[in-house]
Amino acid sequence: MEQKGSNKVVKYRKPLNLNIGMIIFAVIFIYIIICVFMYFTQKHIEGHQVKMGSLSTNNIYKGIALRDEEIITANQAGYVNYYAREGERVGVGNLVYTLDQSGKLAEYLNNEVSGSTLTTKDLTELKTEILGFVNTFDPEHFSSVYDFKYNVQGTVLKLANANILENIETINKAGISELISFCNAPDTGIVIYSVDGYEDLTLEQLTSEQFDQKNYEKKQLISNELIAAGDPVYKLSTNEDWSIVIMTDQEKAEELLEEEYVKVKFLKNQDTSWGRVESYTTPDGDTFVKLTFTNSMVTFCTDRFIDIELILEDEEGLKIPNSSIVEKEFFIVPKEYVTQGGNSNSYGVMKETYLEDGSASTEFIETTIYNETETDYYLDDMVLRIGDYIIKPESTEKYAISKRGSLTGVYNINKGYADFKQINILYQNDEYSIVKSNTQYGLSVYDYIVLDASTVEDDEFIYN
Repeated sequence: MEQKGSNKVVKYRKPLNLNIGMIIFAVIFIYIIICVFMYFTQKHIEGHQVKMGSLSTNNIYKGIALRDEEIITANQAGYVNYYAREGERVGVGNLVYTLDQSGKLAEYLNNEVSGSTLTTKDLTELKTEILGFVNTFDPEHFSSVYDFKYNVQGTVLKLANANILENIETINKAGISELISFCNAPDTGIVIYSVDGYEDLTLEQLTSEQFDQKNYEKKQLISNELIAAGDPVYKLSTNEDWSIVIMTDQEKAEELLEEEYVKVKFLKNQDTSWGRVESYTTPDGDTFVKLTFTNSMVTFCTDRFIDIELILEDEEGLKIPNSSIVEKEFFIVPKEYVTQGGNSNSYGVMKETYLEDGSASTEFIETTIYNETETDYYLDDMVLRIGDYIIKPESTEKYAISKRGSLTGVYNINKGYADFKQINILYQNDEYSIVKSNTQYGLSVYDYIVLDASTVEDDEFIYN
């Protein structure tokens, strides 16, 4: 029989053909793997550049504003229409509002306002009102939206009504002028269209419950409303001198009284002013501090509760994060035992050593000075040990190293390694410290320090 041929197919394997592109790709890939491995395994040390700055001893309080406020009431019933803008100063005899006994003036004004056009000056005034609200709005105090609403409504009505009053003949033609009373300001002051029951309060009458805003009620006086005789129409703040009262403890009150005048920052607009300090403690033990100002009343005339910040200290110097600060121990050596070596820039001590034959000898040991007092130097403890004897230059007197002391400082990394630098803290809060600049053994502006001192050790090299 004829032998049949095999049908088995053998796959032909191409030989591996390496080219320069594949080799370069493999090298780059291996390099990336090594870099990633080193990144996740090596110690990460972050630096921080030292700059000049300042810190303040800040104390934030919510205070109650006390002003000389006179509530003006209506002498008869009618519909009230305002013509003076809230927060505006009026003089004696200036028109503030009208009272319409018929109610027809309100309808007439509404019709006229709908067809009136505001001037460029009027629009600028409205834009200023809106921008002021946008820049100071705080979502946590949403009630300010309603205050803004009433302010805008009052501004628009005041502008429109003022335009109509410029031509009084139009009102006369409407046949309602005889039922309108024109009410003028009895005194000079700032017009405010709200009442809250705090108008006559004094420092001695305040209680802790009045500082709870949940219990606070403010009645906004709105134009075009019907009022009865004797109802409040507006109030006048007649004195530029005013006060803010804060609630604090007795110790803080005594601290502020010692200052007599305290610098205050108003958080609403970031302005500052100086307030004269008074205090009062109630029979129940509540302590209130009154800060009296001679300016800025008109800015806060519509605010009863005002957030302020007391600035008691304001230190300037090198500003560093507290995470950079570390304490380190050093040997304390009398100055007369420290001398200069062959290199005039190096300092050290003459350490007593013993030769193989047992005879005593001296060896110059270079060391770094980290701080000094009138009598002593703080020396590095890396090259010296407790119990070592050092020799006083040009003398046979010996001193046994034993005394130690600690210094507060940071690790400077300008030279590529962690070099301890002593600092003198002027002021400190929870996050930053202000330290004295350009000290002999300290820091200078634009030095680089370790951001987290716990990540390094003395003289450790920093790899970027």
